[in-house]
Amino acid sequence: MTDTRPLHVYVVLGMGLLAISVSAILIRYGSEAPGEVLAVWRTVSASIMLGIPALFGPRSRNEMASFSPREWFLVATSGVFLGLHFVLWISSLYYTSIASASVLVSLSPIFMGIIGYVVLRERLRRIEVFGIFIAIAGTVLLQVVDSGHGSDVATNPVLGNLLALSAAFMVSIYLLIGRVVRQNRSWLAYVAPVYGFTALTTLVVALLRGVPLLGWPLYIYALCVAMAVVPQLMGHGALNYAIRWFPAATLGVASLLEPIGASTLGWLFFSEIPALAAVGIMLVILGAVVLVLWPRRRPAGT
Repeated sequence: MTDTRPLHVYVVLGMGLLAISVSAILIRYGSEAPGEVLAVWRTVSASIMLGIPALFGPRSRNEMASFSPREWFLVATSGVFLGLHFVLWISSLYYTSIASASVLVSLSPIFMGIIGYVVLRERLRRIEVFGIFIAIAGTVLLQVVDSGHGSDVATNPVLGNLLALSAAFMVSIYLLIGRVVRQNRSWLAYVAPVYGFTALTTLVVALLRGVPLLGWPLYIYALCVAMAVVPQLMGHGALNYAIRWFPAATLGVASLLEPIGASTLGWLFFSEIPALAAVGIMLVILGAVVLVLWPRRRPAGT
């Protein structure tokens, strides 16, 4: 079958995956400040960048004005979980390696499969059950291997890995809610208010923890803006652009290149080389996620 996708779509997708991979590197460079600081100013920056066009765009403004109370509740809930995802994901990189954190945070499809089965009563195929089992076993093994492979960077790998896992769970809730709301709403009308609630959530977390948000070196704030522009808007924006030409499951598998890219950049910029056993386990975990994301066969005649 001839590939009818325009060439530029592959370029956009490749650049988007690279942009997402940069996230962990920018976070590591900003580690002089607490993770909550990076989470707040990253999400505030992204909220402003999307909020302005959403408020001044007639279509998105009218859509948001027509949201039902149920939709606003779902949007707010989605933003809270996304905000917690950013706090946990950024914090994980203060305790574990870029490679481990990037692989574990990519486990959101595993959580989505489990939640879909438990809450939504969605049936799981055998290959999905097998993939979930392998991913869970691999995660446990990675915890064991990382705990015995400490370094100056991975100061508390078990804690860092648990934070990354929790971040994967939080973003899976955000994605599941988005699947519901986005059925009848445009991307900007949904994402702009979600990012507003996301920024508010990270701000509340920082205030509750007593983290000072002002007085940090200027480059910290510049890194936060870069995080909002590069991995958040350019990276995830590229995936949203490519969804027109690729099935969602295909993009899910393609996004697994992100932890590989992040691990490579971690090696180049910070000389972070995971233990050989950890690399093997990470590949097994990524393979398990591929099994869960593998497209379902369509029934004959559809």
